[in-house]
Amino acid sequence: MNDPEDSSAGRDDTAALVDALREADAVRFGEFELSHGGTSEYYVDKYLFETDPECLRLIAAAFADRLADTDAKLAGVALGAVPLVAVTAAELDRPYVIARKKAKEYGTANRIEGRLEAGEEVIVLEDIATTGRSAVDAVEALRDAGAVVNRVLVVVDREEGASDLLAEHDVTLESIVNASRLLEDADR
Repeated sequence: MNDPEDSSAGRDDTAALVDALREADAVRFGEFELSHGGTSEYYVDKYLFETDPECLRLIAAAFADRLADTDAKLAGVALGAVPLVAVTAAELDRPYVIARKKAKEYGTANRIEGRLEAGEEVIVLEDIATTGRSAVDAVEALRDAGAVVNRVLVVVDREEGASDLLAEHDVTLESIVNASRLLEDADR
């Protein structure tokens, strides 16, 4: 996994995003049940940061910076990453698709929403990575649709195994912020 603080630009956007996440009250402490069934002493509330304009601007800029080296199509994992992929796609003036966990039972019944051509390179954007299961599900759906996927970008990596699980599927996980940095010097 790439360290989000490898470059001076990375340090700047990481620090600004950590401040914005804390200011949006998106980092909370207590006892929380996580979506995979485990518990944690902290919680990163994606709905608070994904509905905060300043956080969205910072995330879009950080993702755009990390995507400057490619013209790959973007994919957002439904539902959580849709606002993130939308603002990033607008920032980069690039189309995107949405990857669903399962096909809708109505309408087109697609697992992938939007235009995707077989053989197209796609980079998955995600909000928070814990185990990495939802990112792997999105990668598999995209690959089943003919996409080439080898990279996932997340806002927050909780450092709880997502990087390893994605690596087992030949995918690199990159994050803007990792849990160690997010929790460093945090008021508990």
